[in-house]
Amino acid sequence: MAHYPAGAPVAVLTTQPLDRALDYRAPAGGVTEGDFVKVPLGPRTVLGVVWGPAEGDWPIEKLRPILTVLDVPPMRPEFRDFLERAGGYTLTPLVAMLRLALRAPGLGEPPGKRKVYALGTGEPDRRTEARDKVLDVLRDRPADVFGATELAEAAGVSAGVVKGLVASGAVLEQALARDADFPPLDPARPGKPLALDQADAAETLRAAIRAGGYGTTLLKGVTGSGKTEVYLEAVAECLARGRQALVLLPEIALTAEFLTRVEARFGARPAEWHSGVTQAERRRTWRKAAEGQARLVVGARSSLYLPFRDLGLIVVDEEHDTSYKQEDGVLYSARDMAVLRAACEGAQVVLASATPSLETWANAEQGKYARLDLTSRFGEARMPKLRAIDMRAEELPSGRWVSPTLQAAIEQRLIDGEQSLIFLNRRGYAPVTLCRACGQQVGCHQCDARMVEHRFQRRLMCHQCGETAPIPETCPSCGVEGKMAVAGPGVERMGEEVATLFPEARMAILSSDLFGSARALKARVEEIAAGGADIVVGTQLVAKGHNFPNLTLVGVIDADLGLQGSDLRAAERTFQLMRQVSGRAGRADKPGVALLQTYQPEHPVIRAILSGDEEGFWAEEAAQRRAAGVPPFGRMAGIVISDPDQRTAFALGEALARRAEVMEEVGAEVFGPAPAPIARIRGRHRVRLLVKAPRQSPIQAALARWVAQVEVPRSARLSIDIDPQSFL
Repeated sequence: MAHYPAGAPVAVLTTQPLDRALDYRAPAGGVTEGDFVKVPLGPRTVLGVVWGPAEGDWPIEKLRPILTVLDVPPMRPEFRDFLERAGGYTLTPLVAMLRLALRAPGLGEPPGKRKVYALGTGEPDRRTEARDKVLDVLRDRPADVFGATELAEAAGVSAGVVKGLVASGAVLEQALARDADFPPLDPARPGKPLALDQADAAETLRAAIRAGGYGTTLLKGVTGSGKTEVYLEAVAECLARGRQALVLLPEIALTAEFLTRVEARFGARPAEWHSGVTQAERRRTWRKAAEGQARLVVGARSSLYLPFRDLGLIVVDEEHDTSYKQEDGVLYSARDMAVLRAACEGAQVVLASATPSLETWANAEQGKYARLDLTSRFGEARMPKLRAIDMRAEELPSGRWVSPTLQAAIEQRLIDGEQSLIFLNRRGYAPVTLCRACGQQVGCHQCDARMVEHRFQRRLMCHQCGETAPIPETCPSCGVEGKMAVAGPGVERMGEEVATLFPEARMAILSSDLFGSARALKARVEEIAAGGADIVVGTQLVAKGHNFPNLTLVGVIDADLGLQGSDLRAAERTFQLMRQVSGRAGRADKPGVALLQTYQPEHPVIRAILSGDEEGFWAEEAAQRRAAGVPPFGRMAGIVISDPDQRTAFALGEALARRAEVMEEVGAEVFGPAPAPIARIRGRHRVRLLVKAPRQSPIQAALARWVAQVEVPRSARLSIDIDPQSFL
C-alpha cells in the first residue's frame, strides 16, 4: 500500500452522498493508502478512507488537511477491490458501498476504559416491572457487553433504572478496556463423531482449504444430515491455518442454537454481527475483525462487509434463503457477494443447503462449483414420509382449514406424547378484512395493498409499509356498522382453530411479528425444542433450520399457496419451502410424517415434492428456464421508478423506453413501463421496467449508459436491481 508523506495531496472517499472522492493534504506523519481518517467537509467532520493520490489539480495550499488518522488497521487492497467490484456489479455508487463497510459506531473514539454492566449477586431493594426487565436481559444475554444506555434500550427502560439496580448490588458495574479481546477458539478440540459420508465431505473441504486459493463448494445434504458438523470441520481447518472464517445465517433466531454448537466445538463463543447485538459489540467486532483477532464471525448478510485481515473461508448456510437478498438501499445478493468476496480474498466458499437455489445447482452442474452430497440423516434419524391430503375429497365445515385427516394425525401425536407442526405461510389473523354490505376490502392509505388483521395486537397492518390502524367497527367506505368480516386464514386464526380442536394441548405460535425482539423469539424456540409445546403453528420462520427433536408430524395447510402468480421462481420456492418445512419432522430417533393439504395433488411441483426426486425436479426446472432464456441461463435487471405523482413516474419510464436502443445493442429486450404489481407503497407510485438479456451480455455498462440519458426529477427515485428476486 502506497504511503503519502506529510503535505502530499491525497484522495479521500467519504461516506457522504457525493459522486467522487475529495482531495485533502496528508497530515504530519503522512498517511497510507487505506487509512481510515476524519476530514473536514463544510462545517462538519466526516469519516473517510484514503483511496489514493489526489485526483484533481488544485494547488496544495488550497487543500484542507486531514484532521485525524484513526487508530485502526488500514483497509486492505483486497477489501477495496471487493467494494469496487461489488459496486460495479450492482451499479451502486462507491460511497454507498463504503457506508456498508463502516457500520460500526464510534470508530474514532480513543482507547480507554468504559463502564459495562452484568448481573450482580445482590437483590433489588424493591421489585418493579422495569427492574425485572433489566434483570431478564442480563440473564438471557450473559455473553453480551452492555453500556448503561444499551442495557436500558434492550430492556425498554430508562438509564435511571439501571443505576438504581447498581446501587442495590443487583447489577454489577465494572470498568472494561475498550475493544477487549475475544476469547481464543481452539480448532484442535475434537468435534462430534462423523458418519462415513460426513467424514469424506469434511476431508474434501479441509483439503481445499489446505490447498489455498479461491474455490466454491455446494454442500448439499438432506435436512438433518449433519451439514453443520461438516462445515465446522472446514472452519476448524481454516482457524488452524491462522486465517479467519465467516458463517452467514439467514435468520437471527437460528444463532442461539448455532452459537451453542460452535462453543461446544471450539471452547468459546465466536463474534456476532447482526441487528440483535449491541452497538458496543458491533464496534468491537469491527475492530477485532480488522486486527485479525476476531477469528470466527457468525452473522447476517451485512457481515460480508467487515474488514477482515485474512479471510480464508465463508460459509453461507441455507444458501437458497431469500432473506440473503437485500431489497432496499444497496440491492445485492449476499450469496453472490460471498462468492465475489472470496474470489477477491483467495478464500473458500461453502454453500450449504438441503434445497439449493437453481443458480447454485446449475453452477455445480456446469463445473463452476464443486459439489458434495450427504444423502442420509445422521444417526438413527430417517427422512420423513411425505403424503398429500387431497382437499377435494375432504369434508370441512365453513371457516375450517384443518382437514379431518390431519386432525386425526395430530390427535395420535398427542396420545403418543409427540409434537406436531401446522405450517401456514401467512402472517397475521386474516389476509382480508371486508364489508359484507358493500364488498369493499380494507386497504392501506399509503399502498395499493390490503391491510392484514393482527388480532393479537388488535390492529390492522400493511405488510408493505408497516402502517397500522385500529380494527374498524364500521365500514370506512360505506359507513355501515356491524358488517365487517375477515376472509381467509392467517397463522393467528389457525391458532384459534387449533385451540378449539385440541383444547387440552399446549400451543405455540411462531411468527416474526409476534415477538418484540430477536431475544424473545430465540427464547421461545428454545422452549419449544425442550418440549414446551404440543402443537406449533408457524409461518416460514419455522422452516429455517430449527431442530425440534420430539416433532414427528408436519401438516401444511395450503401447499398450493406459492404456486399462484407469475413469479418465475414460484415452482422453485414452493419446492424448497415444502421440502424444508417437511424436514422439521423426525429429526431424532422417532419417525416423521409430513402431510401436505392440496387441491392440486397432480401438479408437477407437488408430485416432485412427494416423490423426493430432487434431481429430476431441478433438471426439469432448468430445462424450462433455459428454453425461456431466464436466470440462471439469462440475465435480468429490474428498474423501479417511484414518485408521489403517478404521471411523473410514468413519464420517466416512457422516456427510458424511448431510448432503449443502447440496451438492444447488447442483445437485451426491454419490457414496460408498467405499474408494479404493488403500484403504490408509502404514498409513492411505482413503475417497473424489466430487462432480459443473454447470459454473457454486458448489461451493467449498458444500463449505466441507458439511465444516464434521462434526467431524474428531484421528487423521483430510480433504482436498478441486478438479478431481481422479487418482481413486486
